[in-house]
Amino acid sequence: MTKALSIFDTTLRDGTQGEGISLSADDKLKIAKKLDDLGVHYIEGGIPGSNNKDIEFFKRIRDYKLNAKITAFGSTRRKDSLAEHDSNLARIIDSGVSVATLVGKSWDFHVHTALQTSLEENLAMIYDSIAFLKRKGLEVIFDAEHFFDGYKKNPEYALSVMRKAEEAGADWLVMCDTNGGTMPHEVHDIVTVLKGQATSARVGIHTHNDCELAVANSISAVRAGAEQIQGTMNGYGERCGNANLCSVIPNLQLKLGYQVLEEEQLQQLTNTARYISEIANVYMPVNQPYVGSAAFAHKGGIHVSAILRDSRTYEHIAPELVGNRQRVLVSELAGQSNILSKAQQMGIQIDPERESTREVIDRIKELEHEGYQFEGADASLELLLREANGDLKELFVFESFKMLVEKIAGRPVTSEAFVKLKIDGASIFTAAEGNGPVNALDNALRKALITYYPGLKDIHLSDYKVRVLDDKDATASKVRVLIESGSFGNSWSTVGVSGNVIEASWEALVDSLRYALLGQAKREDYVAISSDSRGLVNH
Repeated sequence: MTKALSIFDTTLRDGTQGEGISLSADDKLKIAKKLDDLGVHYIEGGIPGSNNKDIEFFKRIRDYKLNAKITAFGSTRRKDSLAEHDSNLARIIDSGVSVATLVGKSWDFHVHTALQTSLEENLAMIYDSIAFLKRKGLEVIFDAEHFFDGYKKNPEYALSVMRKAEEAGADWLVMCDTNGGTMPHEVHDIVTVLKGQATSARVGIHTHNDCELAVANSISAVRAGAEQIQGTMNGYGERCGNANLCSVIPNLQLKLGYQVLEEEQLQQLTNTARYISEIANVYMPVNQPYVGSAAFAHKGGIHVSAILRDSRTYEHIAPELVGNRQRVLVSELAGQSNILSKAQQMGIQIDPERESTREVIDRIKELEHEGYQFEGADASLELLLREANGDLKELFVFESFKMLVEKIAGRPVTSEAFVKLKIDGASIFTAAEGNGPVNALDNALRKALITYYPGLKDIHLSDYKVRVLDDKDATASKVRVLIESGSFGNSWSTVGVSGNVIEASWEALVDSLRYALLGQAKREDYVAISSDSRGLVNH
Protein backbone atom coordinates (compact mmCIF):
# COMPACT_ATOMS: atom_id res chain seq x y z
CA MET A 1 0.00 0.00 0.00
CA THR A 2 1.37 3.41 -1.00
CA LYS A 3 2.09 5.65 1.96
CA ALA A 4 0.44 9.07 1.77
CA LEU A 5 2.39 12.18 2.74
CA SER A 6 1.30 15.68 3.71
CA ILE A 7 2.72 18.78 1.99
CA PHE A 8 2.99 21.95 4.07
CA ASP A 9 3.74 25.01 1.93
CA THR A 10 5.27 28.03 3.66
CA THR A 11 5.98 30.17 0.58
CA LEU A 12 3.71 32.91 1.92
CA ARG A 13 5.54 33.08 5.26
CA ASP A 14 9.02 31.58 5.25
CA GLY A 15 9.40 32.17 1.52
CA THR A 16 8.84 35.90 1.88
CA GLN A 17 11.87 36.10 4.17
CA GLY A 18 14.02 35.54 1.11
CA GLU A 19 15.97 38.52 -0.18
CA GLY A 20 14.12 40.50 -2.82
CA ILE A 21 10.71 38.88 -2.21
CA SER A 22 7.79 41.08 -1.19
CA LEU A 23 4.19 39.98 -1.70
CA SER A 24 1.10 42.14 -1.41
CA ALA A 25 -2.10 40.75 0.08
CA ASP A 26 -3.45 40.28 -3.45
CA ASP A 27 -0.28 38.42 -4.43
CA LYS A 28 -0.61 36.11 -1.45
CA LEU A 29 -4.23 35.36 -2.24
CA LYS A 30 -3.40 34.52 -5.86
CA ILE A 31 -0.58 32.22 -4.80
CA ALA A 32 -2.76 30.53 -2.16
CA LYS A 33 -5.37 29.75 -4.82
CA LYS A 34 -2.69 28.36 -7.14
CA LEU A 35 -1.22 26.21 -4.36
CA ASP A 36 -4.67 24.88 -3.54
CA ASP A 37 -5.20 23.94 -7.18
CA LEU A 38 -1.87 22.10 -7.06
CA GLY A 39 -3.16 20.07 -4.14
CA VAL A 40 -0.89 20.98 -1.21
CA HIS A 41 -2.44 20.10 2.12
CA TYR A 42 -1.41 23.04 4.30
CA ILE A 43 -0.77 26.66 3.28
CA GLU A 44 0.95 28.81 5.87
CA GLY A 45 -0.37 32.32 5.29
CA GLY A 46 1.85 34.38 7.55
CA ILE A 47 1.89 35.88 11.04
CA PRO A 48 -1.46 37.40 12.02
CA GLY A 49 -1.16 40.97 13.21
CA SER A 50 2.51 41.33 12.29
CA ASN A 51 1.78 43.63 9.33
CA ASN A 52 -1.16 45.02 7.41
CA LYS A 53 -0.67 42.66 4.46
CA ASP A 54 -0.99 39.57 6.64
CA ILE A 55 -3.97 41.03 8.48
CA GLU A 56 -5.71 41.61 5.15
CA PHE A 57 -4.75 38.16 3.85
CA PHE A 58 -6.26 36.29 6.80
CA LYS A 59 -9.38 38.41 6.64
CA ARG A 60 -9.96 37.86 2.91
CA ILE A 61 -8.91 34.21 2.70
CA ARG A 62 -11.94 33.29 4.81
CA ASP A 63 -14.12 33.90 1.74
CA TYR A 64 -12.12 31.44 -0.38
CA LYS A 65 -13.41 27.88 -0.52
CA LEU A 66 -10.09 26.06 -0.48
CA ASN A 67 -9.40 22.38 0.06
CA ALA A 68 -6.06 23.14 1.70
CA LYS A 69 -5.91 24.08 5.38
CA ILE A 70 -4.78 27.67 5.97
CA THR A 71 -2.41 27.95 8.89
CA ALA A 72 -1.25 30.93 10.95
CA PHE A 73 2.25 31.10 12.37
CA GLY A 74 3.31 32.21 15.83
CA SER A 75 5.69 31.50 18.69
CA THR A 76 5.13 30.12 22.14
CA ARG A 77 4.00 32.45 24.92
CA ARG A 78 6.50 34.82 26.46
CA LYS A 79 8.52 33.61 29.41
CA ASP A 80 7.05 33.98 32.90
CA SER A 81 3.56 34.81 31.60
CA LEU A 82 0.25 33.10 30.85
CA ALA A 83 -0.82 31.76 27.46
CA GLU A 84 -4.28 33.29 27.99
CA HIS A 85 -2.70 36.74 28.16
CA ASP A 86 -0.34 36.36 25.21
CA SER A 87 -1.21 38.73 22.37
CA ASN A 88 0.57 36.60 19.78
CA LEU A 89 -1.56 33.56 20.57
CA ALA A 90 -4.68 35.71 20.67
CA ARG A 91 -4.00 36.99 17.14
CA ILE A 92 -3.72 33.41 15.87
CA ILE A 93 -7.15 32.64 17.29
CA ASP A 94 -8.64 35.87 15.97
CA SER A 95 -7.33 35.17 12.46
CA GLY A 96 -10.06 32.57 12.02
CA VAL A 97 -7.79 29.72 10.92
CA SER A 98 -8.35 26.13 11.96
CA VAL A 99 -4.64 25.30 12.13
CA ALA A 100 -1.86 27.00 14.09
CA THR A 101 1.84 26.50 13.46
CA LEU A 102 3.68 27.17 16.69
CA VAL A 103 7.45 27.49 16.88
CA GLY A 104 9.40 26.72 20.04
CA LYS A 105 13.02 26.30 21.07
CA SER A 106 14.54 22.81 21.20
CA TRP A 107 18.24 23.71 21.48
CA ASP A 108 19.37 24.45 25.02
CA PHE A 109 21.87 27.00 23.69
CA HIS A 110 19.01 29.03 22.21
CA VAL A 111 16.95 28.74 25.38
CA HIS A 112 19.75 30.25 27.43
CA THR A 113 21.03 32.75 24.85
CA ALA A 114 18.01 33.87 22.81
CA LEU A 115 15.16 33.43 25.31
CA GLN A 116 17.37 33.99 28.36
CA THR A 117 15.32 31.65 30.47
CA SER A 118 15.60 28.22 32.07
CA LEU A 119 15.16 24.90 30.31
CA GLU A 120 12.19 24.15 32.56
CA GLU A 121 10.45 27.44 31.72
CA ASN A 122 10.93 26.78 28.01
CA LEU A 123 9.15 23.44 28.40
CA ALA A 124 6.34 25.19 30.27
CA MET A 125 6.05 27.81 27.50
CA ILE A 126 5.67 25.05 24.92
CA TYR A 127 3.14 23.05 26.94
CA ASP A 128 0.98 26.03 27.95
CA SER A 129 0.85 27.51 24.44
CA ILE A 130 -0.10 24.28 22.68
CA ALA A 131 -2.64 23.31 25.35
CA PHE A 132 -4.25 26.77 25.14
CA LEU A 133 -4.66 26.57 21.36
CA LYS A 134 -6.02 23.03 21.60
CA ARG A 135 -8.64 24.19 24.11
CA LYS A 136 -9.70 26.74 21.50
CA GLY A 137 -10.31 23.92 19.03
CA LEU A 138 -7.30 24.41 16.74
CA GLU A 139 -5.15 21.79 15.08
CA VAL A 140 -1.60 22.52 16.25
CA ILE A 141 1.61 21.90 14.35
CA PHE A 142 4.65 22.30 16.58
CA ASP A 143 7.83 23.40 14.82
CA ALA A 144 10.83 22.48 16.97
CA GLU A 145 13.31 25.16 15.96
CA HIS A 146 16.97 24.08 15.65
CA PHE A 147 15.93 20.54 16.54
CA PHE A 148 18.86 18.79 14.86
CA ASP A 149 21.48 21.16 16.28
CA GLY A 150 19.81 20.81 19.66
CA TYR A 151 19.76 17.03 19.46
CA LYS A 152 23.45 16.85 18.52
CA LYS A 153 24.39 19.02 21.52
CA ASN A 154 21.88 17.80 24.08
CA PRO A 155 19.76 14.90 22.79
CA GLU A 156 17.94 14.35 26.06
CA TYR A 157 16.63 17.90 26.17
CA ALA A 158 15.70 18.04 22.48
CA LEU A 159 13.63 14.87 22.87
CA SER A 160 12.03 16.20 26.07
CA VAL A 161 10.80 19.20 24.07
CA MET A 162 9.04 16.87 21.64
CA ARG A 163 7.55 14.80 24.43
CA LYS A 164 6.22 17.93 26.13
CA ALA A 165 4.63 19.14 22.89
CA GLU A 166 2.99 15.77 22.38
CA GLU A 167 1.79 15.73 25.98
CA ALA A 168 0.15 19.12 25.42
CA GLY A 169 -1.79 17.71 22.46
CA ALA A 170 0.21 18.79 19.39
CA ASP A 171 -1.10 17.11 16.24
CA TRP A 172 2.25 17.27 14.43
CA LEU A 173 5.80 17.41 15.72
CA VAL A 174 8.05 19.00 13.10
CA MET A 175 11.85 18.78 13.26
CA CYS A 176 13.51 21.94 11.93
CA ASP A 177 17.01 22.13 10.52
CA THR A 178 16.86 25.90 10.97
CA ASN A 179 20.52 26.66 10.24
CA GLY A 180 20.62 24.22 7.33
CA GLY A 181 23.84 22.56 8.43
CA THR A 182 22.77 18.96 9.03
CA MET A 183 23.84 16.12 6.76
CA PRO A 184 21.34 13.63 5.25
CA HIS A 185 22.66 10.64 7.21
CA GLU A 186 22.35 12.64 10.45
CA VAL A 187 18.76 13.56 9.61
CA HIS A 188 17.88 9.93 8.94
CA ASP A 189 19.47 8.70 12.17
CA ILE A 190 17.90 11.39 14.37
CA VAL A 191 14.42 11.04 12.89
CA THR A 192 14.69 7.28 13.41
CA VAL A 193 15.45 7.86 17.09
CA LEU A 194 12.56 10.29 17.51
CA LYS A 195 10.08 7.96 15.84
CA GLY A 196 11.35 4.85 17.56
CA GLN A 197 11.96 5.99 21.12
CA ALA A 198 10.47 9.37 21.90
CA THR A 199 7.01 9.78 20.38
CA SER A 200 4.09 8.06 18.76
CA ALA A 201 2.84 11.33 17.25
CA ARG A 202 2.98 12.19 13.55
CA VAL A 203 6.21 13.93 12.71
CA GLY A 204 7.28 16.31 9.96
CA ILE A 205 10.44 17.85 8.56
CA HIS A 206 11.39 21.49 7.89
CA THR A 207 14.81 22.01 6.28
CA HIS A 208 16.90 24.92 5.02
CA ASN A 209 19.29 24.85 2.10
CA ASP A 210 22.51 26.33 3.47
CA CYS A 211 24.49 23.22 2.50
CA GLU A 212 22.47 22.60 -0.71
CA LEU A 213 20.91 19.62 1.09
CA ALA A 214 17.38 20.76 1.96
CA VAL A 215 15.75 18.46 -0.59
CA ALA A 216 18.01 15.51 0.30
CA ASN A 217 17.42 16.05 4.02
CA SER A 218 13.65 16.16 3.52
CA ILE A 219 13.75 12.87 1.63
CA SER A 220 15.99 11.30 4.29
CA ALA A 221 13.50 12.32 6.97
CA VAL A 222 10.59 10.81 5.05
CA ARG A 223 12.44 7.54 4.59
CA ALA A 224 13.00 7.49 8.37
CA GLY A 225 9.31 8.02 9.12
CA ALA A 226 8.39 11.71 8.67
CA GLU A 227 4.94 12.15 7.15
CA GLN A 228 4.78 15.91 6.63
CA ILE A 229 7.22 17.90 4.49
CA GLN A 230 7.45 21.65 4.92
CA GLY A 231 8.99 23.74 2.17
CA THR A 232 8.47 26.49 -0.36
CA MET A 233 7.87 26.70 -4.08
CA ASN A 234 11.10 27.26 -6.00
CA GLY A 235 12.97 26.99 -2.69
CA TYR A 236 12.34 30.60 -1.65
CA GLY A 237 13.40 31.51 1.86
CA GLU A 238 15.87 33.26 4.09
CA ARG A 239 19.59 33.02 3.33
CA CYS A 240 19.94 30.09 0.90
CA GLY A 241 16.26 29.21 1.00
CA ASN A 242 14.03 26.37 2.15
CA ALA A 243 13.46 22.88 0.81
CA ASN A 244 12.25 23.27 -2.77
CA LEU A 245 8.88 21.56 -3.02
CA CYS A 246 9.21 21.55 -6.81
CA SER A 247 11.95 18.94 -6.35
CA VAL A 248 10.76 17.27 -3.14
CA ILE A 249 7.31 16.39 -4.46
CA PRO A 250 8.29 14.65 -7.72
CA ASN A 251 11.25 12.93 -6.11
CA LEU A 252 9.02 11.39 -3.46
CA GLN A 253 6.19 10.51 -5.82
CA LEU A 254 7.94 9.53 -9.04
CA LYS A 255 11.16 8.08 -7.65
CA LEU A 256 10.17 6.60 -4.29
CA GLY A 257 6.52 5.74 -4.83
CA TYR A 258 4.93 7.85 -2.10
CA GLN A 259 1.46 9.26 -2.63
CA VAL A 260 1.82 13.05 -2.51
CA LEU A 261 -0.43 14.63 -5.15
CA GLU A 262 -2.97 13.32 -7.60
CA GLU A 263 -1.50 12.56 -11.02
CA GLU A 264 -3.31 15.45 -12.72
CA GLN A 265 -2.23 17.81 -9.94
CA LEU A 266 1.41 16.81 -10.33
CA GLN A 267 1.08 17.81 -13.98
CA GLN A 268 0.41 21.37 -12.77
CA LEU A 269 3.75 21.59 -10.95
CA THR A 270 5.69 23.43 -13.67
CA ASN A 271 2.89 25.88 -14.34
CA THR A 272 2.52 26.58 -10.61
CA ALA A 273 6.25 27.14 -10.10
CA ARG A 274 6.47 29.57 -13.00
CA TYR A 275 3.28 31.38 -12.00
CA ILE A 276 4.59 31.98 -8.48
CA SER A 277 7.93 33.11 -9.90
CA GLU A 278 6.10 35.73 -11.97
CA ILE A 279 3.99 36.93 -9.04
CA ALA A 280 7.06 37.15 -6.79
CA ASN A 281 8.99 38.86 -9.61
CA VAL A 282 11.96 36.56 -8.99
CA TYR A 283 14.06 35.10 -11.80
CA MET A 284 13.53 31.38 -12.07
CA PRO A 285 16.75 29.49 -12.90
CA VAL A 286 16.43 27.76 -16.26
CA ASN A 287 18.27 24.71 -14.90
CA GLN A 288 15.96 24.19 -11.95
CA PRO A 289 15.22 20.45 -11.77
CA TYR A 290 11.85 19.21 -13.02
CA VAL A 291 10.25 22.64 -13.64
CA GLY A 292 13.01 24.76 -15.20
CA SER A 293 12.81 25.56 -18.90
CA ALA A 294 16.11 23.73 -19.44
CA ALA A 295 15.25 20.71 -17.29
CA PHE A 296 14.47 18.68 -20.42
CA ALA A 297 16.38 20.72 -22.99
CA HIS A 298 18.87 19.06 -25.31
CA LYS A 299 21.63 20.82 -27.20
CA GLY A 300 24.35 18.36 -28.25
CA GLY A 301 23.73 16.72 -31.60
CA ILE A 302 24.46 13.20 -30.31
CA HIS A 303 21.95 13.65 -27.48
CA VAL A 304 19.26 14.93 -29.82
CA SER A 305 19.82 12.08 -32.24
CA ALA A 306 19.30 9.64 -29.39
CA ILE A 307 16.15 11.21 -27.89
CA LEU A 308 14.54 11.24 -31.31
CA ARG A 309 14.78 7.45 -31.17
CA ASP A 310 13.78 7.13 -27.51
CA SER A 311 13.57 10.03 -25.02
CA ARG A 312 14.61 7.70 -22.19
CA THR A 313 18.17 7.83 -23.50
CA TYR A 314 18.69 11.29 -21.97
CA GLU A 315 15.60 11.96 -19.81
CA HIS A 316 15.08 10.42 -16.38
CA ILE A 317 11.29 10.92 -16.53
CA ALA A 318 8.75 11.97 -19.12
CA PRO A 319 8.59 15.79 -18.72
CA GLU A 320 4.80 15.74 -19.11
CA LEU A 321 4.50 14.04 -15.72
CA VAL A 322 5.35 17.37 -14.06
CA GLY A 323 3.81 19.56 -16.74
CA ASN A 324 7.09 20.40 -18.44
CA ARG A 325 8.11 19.69 -22.03
CA GLN A 326 11.05 18.48 -24.01
CA ARG A 327 13.02 21.16 -25.83
CA VAL A 328 15.62 20.85 -28.54
CA LEU A 329 18.06 23.74 -28.63
CA VAL A 330 19.75 24.98 -31.76
CA SER A 331 23.18 26.57 -31.44
CA GLU A 332 26.75 26.29 -32.64
CA LEU A 333 26.70 22.75 -31.21
CA ALA A 334 23.74 21.79 -33.36
CA GLY A 335 23.81 18.90 -35.75
CA GLN A 336 21.35 17.80 -38.37
CA SER A 337 19.28 16.00 -35.74
CA ASN A 338 18.71 19.28 -33.86
CA ILE A 339 17.51 21.03 -36.99
CA LEU A 340 15.22 18.21 -38.05
CA SER A 341 13.72 17.90 -34.56
CA LYS A 342 13.17 21.63 -34.22
CA ALA A 343 11.65 21.87 -37.69
CA GLN A 344 9.33 18.99 -36.88
CA GLN A 345 8.12 20.78 -33.73
CA MET A 346 7.42 23.88 -35.84
CA GLY A 347 5.56 21.96 -38.52
CA ILE A 348 8.25 22.55 -41.15
CA GLN A 349 9.05 19.77 -43.60
CA ILE A 350 12.83 19.79 -44.14
CA ASP A 351 14.51 17.28 -46.41
CA PRO A 352 17.75 16.14 -44.70
CA GLU A 353 19.21 15.33 -48.11
CA ARG A 354 18.85 18.86 -49.45
CA GLU A 355 21.87 21.12 -49.62
CA SER A 356 19.79 23.90 -48.05
CA THR A 357 19.56 21.89 -44.81
CA ARG A 358 23.35 21.83 -44.47
CA GLU A 359 23.49 25.49 -45.45
CA VAL A 360 21.05 26.55 -42.76
CA ILE A 361 23.01 24.60 -40.12
CA ASP A 362 26.18 26.38 -41.20
CA ARG A 363 24.33 29.70 -41.24
CA ILE A 364 23.08 29.20 -37.68
CA LYS A 365 26.57 28.33 -36.47
CA GLU A 366 27.96 31.41 -38.21
CA LEU A 367 25.35 33.66 -36.62
CA GLU A 368 25.97 32.13 -33.19
CA HIS A 369 29.67 32.87 -33.64
CA GLU A 370 28.71 36.50 -34.33
CA GLY A 371 26.78 36.64 -31.06
CA TYR A 372 23.26 35.54 -31.95
CA GLN A 373 21.62 33.09 -29.57
CA PHE A 374 18.65 31.10 -30.76
CA GLU A 375 18.08 29.03 -27.62
CA GLY A 376 15.87 31.80 -26.26
CA ALA A 377 14.67 33.13 -29.62
CA ASP A 378 12.62 30.39 -31.24
CA ALA A 379 10.71 32.85 -33.40
CA SER A 380 13.88 34.12 -35.11
CA LEU A 381 15.01 30.53 -35.57
CA GLU A 382 11.71 29.52 -37.18
CA LEU A 383 11.99 32.40 -39.63
CA LEU A 384 15.49 31.26 -40.60
CA LEU A 385 14.30 27.69 -41.14
CA ARG A 386 11.26 28.72 -43.16
CA GLU A 387 13.35 31.04 -45.29
CA ALA A 388 15.85 28.27 -45.98
CA ASN A 389 12.96 25.98 -46.89
CA GLY A 390 11.52 28.53 -49.33
CA ASP A 391 8.34 28.99 -47.35
CA LEU A 392 8.41 32.79 -47.06
CA LYS A 393 7.33 35.56 -49.36
CA GLU A 394 8.18 39.22 -49.29
CA LEU A 395 5.78 41.69 -47.65
CA PHE A 396 7.90 44.81 -47.69
CA VAL A 397 11.38 46.00 -48.49
CA PHE A 398 13.27 47.93 -45.86
CA GLU A 399 15.03 51.02 -47.22
CA SER A 400 16.15 53.12 -44.25
CA PHE A 401 15.48 54.44 -40.80
CA LYS A 402 16.73 57.49 -38.91
CA MET A 403 16.67 58.37 -35.24
CA LEU A 404 16.49 61.75 -33.55
CA VAL A 405 17.19 61.87 -29.82
CA GLU A 406 17.17 65.32 -28.25
CA LYS A 407 17.96 66.47 -24.73
CA ILE A 408 17.34 70.08 -23.74
CA ALA A 409 18.41 71.29 -20.31
CA GLY A 410 15.55 71.11 -17.86
CA ARG A 411 13.39 68.95 -20.14
CA PRO A 412 13.02 65.19 -20.56
CA VAL A 413 14.71 63.43 -23.44
CA THR A 414 12.60 63.14 -26.61
CA SER A 415 12.97 60.40 -29.22
CA GLU A 416 11.65 60.34 -32.78
CA ALA A 417 12.11 57.68 -35.46
CA PHE A 418 11.76 57.97 -39.26
CA VAL A 419 11.23 54.76 -41.26
CA LYS A 420 11.20 54.33 -45.05
CA LEU A 421 9.80 51.14 -46.57
CA LYS A 422 8.53 49.92 -49.91
CA ILE A 423 5.28 47.95 -49.96
CA ASP A 424 3.82 46.63 -53.23
CA GLY A 425 6.15 48.96 -55.08
CA ALA A 426 4.98 52.06 -53.20
CA SER A 427 7.35 54.03 -50.96
CA ILE A 428 6.09 54.51 -47.42
CA PHE A 429 7.66 57.09 -45.12
CA THR A 430 6.53 57.42 -41.51
CA ALA A 431 7.65 59.18 -38.34
CA ALA A 432 6.71 58.52 -34.73
CA GLU A 433 7.74 59.55 -31.25
CA GLY A 434 8.28 57.17 -28.38
CA ASN A 435 9.40 56.69 -24.81
CA GLY A 436 12.99 56.13 -25.84
CA PRO A 437 14.54 55.38 -29.25
CA VAL A 438 13.51 51.72 -29.43
CA ASN A 439 9.89 52.51 -28.61
CA ALA A 440 9.91 55.30 -31.21
CA LEU A 441 11.31 52.91 -33.82
CA ASP A 442 8.67 50.32 -32.94
CA ASN A 443 5.91 52.91 -33.24
CA ALA A 444 7.16 54.17 -36.61
CA LEU A 445 7.45 50.64 -38.03
CA ARG A 446 3.96 49.71 -36.89
CA LYS A 447 2.58 52.98 -38.24
CA ALA A 448 3.98 52.14 -41.66
CA LEU A 449 2.57 48.61 -41.68
CA ILE A 450 -0.74 48.87 -39.85
CA THR A 451 -2.78 49.93 -42.89
CA TYR A 452 -1.61 46.90 -44.84
CA TYR A 453 -1.55 44.46 -41.92
CA PRO A 454 -4.15 45.58 -39.33
CA GLY A 455 -3.56 42.45 -37.23
CA LEU A 456 -0.38 44.09 -35.90
CA LYS A 457 -2.48 46.32 -33.63
CA ASP A 458 -2.91 43.35 -31.28
CA ILE A 459 0.83 42.74 -30.90
CA HIS A 460 2.63 44.15 -27.87
CA LEU A 461 6.22 44.06 -26.67
CA SER A 462 6.34 42.39 -23.24
CA ASP A 463 10.07 42.22 -22.49
CA TYR A 464 13.28 43.78 -23.77
CA LYS A 465 16.77 42.68 -22.74
CA VAL A 466 20.21 43.92 -23.79
CA ARG A 467 23.36 41.86 -23.22
CA VAL A 468 26.88 43.20 -23.80
CA LEU A 469 28.77 40.41 -25.59
CA ASP A 470 32.34 41.59 -25.09
CA ASP A 471 33.05 44.36 -22.62
CA LYS A 472 36.64 44.98 -23.72
CA ASP A 473 35.40 47.60 -26.19
CA ALA A 474 33.41 49.41 -23.46
CA THR A 475 30.57 51.45 -24.98
CA ALA A 476 31.55 50.31 -28.49
CA SER A 477 30.97 46.63 -27.60
CA LYS A 478 28.70 44.42 -29.64
CA VAL A 479 25.32 43.81 -27.97
CA ARG A 480 22.61 41.19 -28.23
CA VAL A 481 18.98 42.27 -27.92
CA LEU A 482 16.25 39.80 -27.00
CA ILE A 483 12.66 40.91 -27.42
CA GLU A 484 9.62 39.04 -26.17
CA SER A 485 6.31 39.88 -27.81
CA GLY A 486 2.79 38.70 -27.19
CA SER A 487 -0.74 38.55 -28.52
CA PHE A 488 -3.88 36.91 -27.08
CA GLY A 489 -1.98 34.81 -24.55
CA ASN A 490 0.74 33.68 -26.95
CA SER A 491 4.33 34.86 -26.69
CA TRP A 492 7.47 34.56 -28.79
CA SER A 493 11.06 35.77 -28.63
CA THR A 494 13.36 37.24 -31.26
CA VAL A 495 17.01 38.27 -31.34
CA GLY A 496 19.22 40.90 -32.93
CA VAL A 497 22.96 41.53 -32.70
CA SER A 498 25.04 44.55 -33.65
CA GLY A 499 27.68 46.95 -32.41
CA ASN A 500 24.82 49.47 -32.35
CA VAL A 501 22.01 48.81 -29.89
CA ILE A 502 19.46 50.52 -32.15
CA GLU A 503 20.32 48.29 -35.10
CA ALA A 504 20.21 45.18 -32.89
CA SER A 505 16.82 46.30 -31.58
CA TRP A 506 15.60 46.89 -35.14
CA GLU A 507 16.51 43.34 -36.15
CA ALA A 508 14.66 41.87 -33.18
CA LEU A 509 11.65 44.15 -33.78
CA VAL A 510 11.42 43.20 -37.45
CA ASP A 511 11.62 39.49 -36.64
CA SER A 512 8.92 39.94 -34.01
CA LEU A 513 6.50 41.36 -36.55
CA ARG A 514 7.53 38.86 -39.22
CA TYR A 515 6.69 36.05 -36.83
CA ALA A 516 3.42 37.68 -35.73
CA LEU A 517 2.21 37.84 -39.31
CA LEU A 518 3.42 34.31 -39.90
CA GLY A 519 1.23 33.12 -37.04
CA GLN A 520 -1.76 35.13 -38.18
CA ALA A 521 -1.46 33.56 -41.61
CA LYS A 522 -2.19 30.20 -39.90
CA ARG A 523 0.69 28.73 -41.89
CA GLU A 524 -1.55 28.85 -45.00
CA ASP A 525 0.26 31.74 -46.65
CA TYR A 526 3.77 31.97 -45.28
CA VAL A 527 4.93 35.55 -45.06
CA ALA A 528 8.11 37.43 -44.30
CA ILE A 529 9.24 41.00 -44.00
CA SER A 530 12.47 41.59 -45.83
CA SER A 531 15.35 43.02 -43.84
CA ASP A 532 18.85 43.57 -45.10
CA SER A 533 20.18 44.10 -41.57
CA ARG A 534 21.32 40.44 -41.42
CA GLY A 535 21.66 39.87 -45.15
CA LEU A 536 18.23 38.26 -45.26
CA VAL A 537 16.62 40.19 -48.12
CA ASN A 538 14.12 38.09 -50.10
CA HIS A 539 13.95 38.51 -53.86
